[in-house]
Amino acid sequence: MSMWYSIVGYDVPNSLPLRIQVRAEHIARIKSLDKNGYLLVAGPNPAIDSLDPGDAGMTGSIIIARFKSLQDAEQWAADDPYVAAGVYERVEVKPFKQVLPAPKTPS
Repeated sequence: MSMWYSIVGYDVPNSLPLRIQVRAEHIARIKSLDKNGYLLVAGPNPAIDSLDPGDAGMTGSIIIARFKSLQDAEQWAADDPYVAAGVYERVEVKPFKQVLPAPKTPS
């Protein structure tokens, strides 16, 4: 049985150059979750009130995905290229219960 987990990464100040260096690897891992039906949502938090923050960059990221356990979710998060590159100063992983929109039964 699997459940949803939220993974929230908090960027170090001025993380944009680091993000750019490993973004393709980071996105590839998330696309793999999506391809396998494990992704609910993923995206960054712009540093300013804009979809394209330019040089202001991002302050973090949110991923909500299915894993078999909290330990599996924590390990997946720890292996993220943004962690290895120093983009995130910290990452929080927590169980997540979807209420709305009504959840679909996993296959």
